[in-house]
Amino acid sequence: MTDFISLDRLLHIGRASTYPLAKNAAQIIDYGRFSRDVARWQQAFSQHNGTRFALYFNDSGTFAAALLGGWHAGKCVYLPSDALPATLQKLQESVDGFAGDFPAALSPISATAADTAADWQTLDLNAVMLVVYTSGSSGEPCAIPKKLSQLVSEVAALEACFGKQCANATVLSTVSHQHIYGLLFRILWPLSAGRVFDTARLAFPEDIAAALSVCSPAPAILIASPAHLKRLPEQLDWQAQSLLAVFSSGGPLPVEALPACRTLLGSAPIEVYGSSETGGIAWRQRSQDHQTAWKTLPGIAIRVEDEMLYLRSPHLSDNDWQASSDRVALTPDGFELLGRSDRIIKIEEKRISLSAMEQALLATQLLNEVRLIVLAGSRLSLAVVACPNEAGWRLVDEKDKRALNQALRNALADSTDASALPRRFRYIWAMPSNTQSKTTHAALLALFDPRRPEARLIERSKDAALLAIDVNASSPFFDGHFTSAAILPGVAQVDWALCLARELFELPAQFLRMEVLKFQQVILPNSQIQLELKTLNKGEETMLTFKFVSAVGTHASGRIVLGGSL
Repeated sequence: MTDFISLDRLLHIGRASTYPLAKNAAQIIDYGRFSRDVARWQQAFSQHNGTRFALYFNDSGTFAAALLGGWHAGKCVYLPSDALPATLQKLQESVDGFAGDFPAALSPISATAADTAADWQTLDLNAVMLVVYTSGSSGEPCAIPKKLSQLVSEVAALEACFGKQCANATVLSTVSHQHIYGLLFRILWPLSAGRVFDTARLAFPEDIAAALSVCSPAPAILIASPAHLKRLPEQLDWQAQSLLAVFSSGGPLPVEALPACRTLLGSAPIEVYGSSETGGIAWRQRSQDHQTAWKTLPGIAIRVEDEMLYLRSPHLSDNDWQASSDRVALTPDGFELLGRSDRIIKIEEKRISLSAMEQALLATQLLNEVRLIVLAGSRLSLAVVACPNEAGWRLVDEKDKRALNQALRNALADSTDASALPRRFRYIWAMPSNTQSKTTHAALLALFDPRRPEARLIERSKDAALLAIDVNASSPFFDGHFTSAAILPGVAQVDWALCLARELFELPAQFLRMEVLKFQQVILPNSQIQLELKTLNKGEETMLTFKFVSAVGTHASGRIVLGGSL
């Protein structure tokens, strides 16, 4: 049986040295080894000045040891969502140092080599121990400090609500521990509950199916996100008989995803509603598609005023009532979500609900997903980012992209002033998401960068993809290259290959080198080409092979070598 210990007490007394903590491939990590690793990290942090350190690790076992080591050294830990250059540049303004899978230029600290005795002291519940970041879904990510008491209360609420259902289960996860959802469900709750967690993140459906096969017949739970659960391939061997529960958070789970979850994974996911700012608020499990009510988690009090949700929670930094950005309606069984209040904008002095417009676009039955964003300029304008379904792509193939644009504008014409109708459109295969399976505002804006090619996914597997690209003559890459006869520069072709590969695969952040680069035929404006991509992991390096082809043959090919953290 699992042996729950409150998080603050666990951080002081630990567990017996032979108690299993985590699983790394086929190897079990026990508390004896973990305690020594925590002590080495504690010593390493203690040797460095400053109190604010950024942590970023791919392996959850190493991350957990460094996290506790930093806390016991009196450090406040900052959790960036990724280790990309733009993220690190901003992070350097906030922290005194780095630890983990960061570029060598940042001089990240490492655990000391010598074994030392673990010194698990009593930690201050009122101390700010952690800083997490919002997903940036509506703007720049914001830093959110967390006291230890907030983390303790979150873990206790999860165990009180779901502990019996998850007893003795191994914890598998598709989400990163670098976000508060993954940190709680994948690391801190298993530590307190005494559940073994898998140290590897399951990035693809094939990984989930393989992990379930390895676990069977032992019980397991899956910590997932809508981005994974709405794309479960039926052809995989889903050995989910021993899967006790599936959790989903980080965004709304479409009702269309529920049948596949019930069939392939054995049950509807337990959906958890909350945010980085508020912590967990409520949960639901839709055994029937029409069940929409959310039930509050233990310890959460709510009230509703003018459809606005207010909550009082031990997961907040104080005991005051706090307004959320969500509109709700109370029901006999709990409450229903009506949409976010912060998605009401003004264009030409007219109030526009982005959520309502998105629902109207989905009602066309031409799209699987859609997001509306505001583009800045001399005047605000709306843009559509959408994933067409089979009917949507058929309209593009039989007519052209403008026909789909107009069909979507027509769907809004009766309810939206002409001045607020969307002016720009991007059609993609899936919404861009980071390692927390969040679609950020910055990622959506990047789709409208004129340097990015408009591409359509034809085929995709875990390590390969084929895309069709319309080479738009308006691309800025053609400017000045050349005046007499424009051709697409080689550097642009490499940039396109890497840009699209990063949207399709999880790739290391650092560009190491180019290999076997060949440019065989020029690419002209308004041509149609295909891009073949393949990835291969070799130790600490990832090889990305690309080839541009068309009816006239191969235009260019090469291999990009990447390394460092994802």
